[in-house]
Amino acid sequence: MGATHARYARAFAPGHVTGLFRPALGARDPRARGSVGAGIVLELGAIASASFRPGPRRRIRLDDGTGRALPISEEVARRLAPEEPGALEVRLTHELPVGQGFGMSAAGALATALAVDRLAGRDRERAISVAHLADLFGGGGLGGVAAILGGGLEARRRPGIPPFGAIVRRPCPGSLFVGVVGGPIPSPTVLGDPRRLHRIDRAAEGLSGLVRHLTPDAFFAASERFTDAAGLATPEVARAVRALRRSGAWAAQAMFGRSFLARPKVARDRARLIEGLQRAGLRAVEVSAARAGARVLPAQAF
Repeated sequence: MGATHARYARAFAPGHVTGLFRPALGARDPRARGSVGAGIVLELGAIASASFRPGPRRRIRLDDGTGRALPISEEVARRLAPEEPGALEVRLTHELPVGQGFGMSAAGALATALAVDRLAGRDRERAISVAHLADLFGGGGLGGVAAILGGGLEARRRPGIPPFGAIVRRPCPGSLFVGVVGGPIPSPTVLGDPRRLHRIDRAAEGLSGLVRHLTPDAFFAASERFTDAAGLATPEVARAVRALRRSGAWAAQAMFGRSFLARPKVARDRARLIEGLQRAGLRAVEVSAARAGARVLPAQAF
């Protein structure tokens, strides 16, 4: 690794929406912590473009073009940066809103990890572990990194990253709609409230049955029940969900955001769902489930 020219790497990690979950933080090894639950891995996510230029001093810079702090992805870059002196730069692109239940903290962390890991010549397993721990301890989420290692509809039946966690995956054909109706909800706000955690635990009682019979319809039905029972939805989210259900669609809160996910119960009702969005004045993006998880992309100079 003693070359003096710049090196480049790029990686993509998909976003993710959680329909129902239960925190699982009791394991001694933090790699086995996170959550059990179910969600859909999305085709939109985060792209990390990384460069390393050998030089006299060690410098790390991470930017997503907004000027905001990105402490979770910055921690990942710092821990995985090449050991030799030089300048590491990571440019992140988030394709979905940050802090709105679309798994962007986990996606940014994992995309950064895979790109920087490629520059440093280390192993993928370490990159995944660093991304998981940074997201977990940085207040980003509970197990998002594990969920986006693959694609499709997923159910986490045992928390944590490999080899600790266990995830069931199924295809999720068609598309769903996701939208935002308010500002971000920081994950620690929810996870630090014992009353909310108690309601979440009770609302997730049907999770084991869903894992055994995981289908898109079963997932959305369980997500609707969880939204209603957990009581995490703000008034704006609750109104949006009710309006979309009246249009005949499945609709639930995307955990933990002021956001929703919706899907027509039958494919021919897609137009009806779009009309429901328009009547309610809701803006949404139509997105498909990802067929694959996080991965390294062909490198590009910048």
